Amino acid sequence: MGSELNVKLFSAADHLRSKMDASEYKDYLLGLIFYKYLSDKLLEKVVELADESLEKYDTQDKQTHLYHELLADEDTKSDLIETLVDTLGYDIEPKYLFNVLTNQAKQNVFQLNDLNKAFIDLSTKYDQFNGLFDDVDLNSKKLGSDDQQRNITITEVLKKLNDVDVIGHNGDVIGDAYEFLISQFASEAGKKAGEFYTPHEVSDMMARIVTIGQETKNLFSVFDPTMGSGSLMLNVRHYLVYPDSVKYHGQELNTTTYNLAKMNLILHGVDKEDMRLRNGDTLNKDWPTDEPYTFDAVLMNPPYSAKWSADKTFLDDSRFNRYGRLAPKSKADFAFLLHGYYHLKDSGTMAIVLPHGVLFRGAAEGVIRKKLLEDGSIDAIIGMPANLFFGTSIPTTVIILKKNRTSRDVLFIDASKEFTKGKNQNKLTEENIDKIVDTYKKREDIEKYAHVASFDEIKENDFNLNIPRYVDTFEEEEPINIIELSKEIVSLNDEIAQSEQEFLKLLDELKITDESKDIIAATKAVFQ
Repeated sequence: MGSELNVKLFSAADHLRSKMDASEYKDYLLGLIFYKYLSDKLLEKVVELADESLEKYDTQDKQTHLYHELLADEDTKSDLIETLVDTLGYDIEPKYLFNVLTNQAKQNVFQLNDLNKAFIDLSTKYDQFNGLFDDVDLNSKKLGSDDQQRNITITEVLKKLNDVDVIGHNGDVIGDAYEFLISQFASEAGKKAGEFYTPHEVSDMMARIVTIGQETKNLFSVFDPTMGSGSLMLNVRHYLVYPDSVKYHGQELNTTTYNLAKMNLILHGVDKEDMRLRNGDTLNKDWPTDEPYTFDAVLMNPPYSAKWSADKTFLDDSRFNRYGRLAPKSKADFAFLLHGYYHLKDSGTMAIVLPHGVLFRGAAEGVIRKKLLEDGSIDAIIGMPANLFFGTSIPTTVIILKKNRTSRDVLFIDASKEFTKGKNQNKLTEENIDKIVDTYKKREDIEKYAHVASFDEIKENDFNLNIPRYVDTFEEEEPINIIELSKEIVSLNDEIAQSEQEFLKLLDELKITDESKDIIAATKAVFQ
């Protein structure tokens, strides 16, 4: 069912794909799917509140008619709207329902302005939707050169999307389909994509590691200060006994991406009281500062080697003040790491994806790394294959951090050679992920794959954490047998000489013309 839904949703993009690149048309398609989901969900809720069955009201036209009837009755109208707002968190006027607008599109009487009003109505009435539809720019020239052309474009998209059943599935199907689309857009958008999506396999591995030992918690809190589309946070619940008790805390600098995360969480059935999301700069100003500000799990895939202010006042900031130096202006990697680590509970686990440079670069980064190692904060270093992430081919490392460890050793895993080669991106298989997670749990040496380095060993290496210093993956080539090689060379020379003789014989048998005499003579001279 999921793949069929994915295909239908993605085909709805056809009318936009030729007009703009993926990083732009994703905003239209994802915004419209989200609005359809809210609209369709409301209609089902109306049937439920009227004590009617979906067998009787089995089409959206029938559901809409029932909605009209209930709203026309002054005795039931206010109660119905109040209950919808209490249970769903919103209401939508019948004239703005997705299926009503689509019916107008089918009759060629649809007006873009009505859809625009629908977005404005929802966004202004309810805080949780504020700004969510800002990127669905219905006046963009990219949709068409004039209102009529833009109308036609959106009409076609609405008609395609209307055939998609976005709520008639069990579990997180629409949420997962949304996730699928985000990954497709990330793949198509290339360089611009890494900022909003972490490939599912990597996200999966990180989620499995941070939940180890915490699977049975009644309440579980997760924090991603560079949350992108929110996929890293959402993946955590697949490995918890009480997945509906997760509290999501996230921050994102890019407003469009922040809106995408908000939609993604709502489509995965996360209630508004279970999410605390913020659109802001993670490094510039600490957040959250009020309770709760530490979390069971911290997951991060920040922008690699980004620039930041590195202002000296940050040396007094409680996130950075115990490390003696600040991450350099041109490379904020350690600033992101320390921010996330500060917000980790004493009993929690953190996983962060960073470029390999953080493992061995010197100067300020070397000072910070040394302090983290002396404190026993770094639990494991996992070397990942190159070309896993959208928009960058560089190999990355996943660093696992914990607080209050009793040991200062570090587990090194070199998983860089174990992957499946894809057309554009390399991928981790389930077996690759299982091997990493099992190795992390067992914390034992595995030849050419894993090594537990003592603090003294790390100290001897001047606190350099470059993985090849600890995991030797060098494969010795088989020794060359000189006698056998000599025999092969003699045999090859004999074969070449025999082939030359046969070729010269063929030349002699050819019909000779005046024109070819010179060519044949020159050819023979080469072989004699």
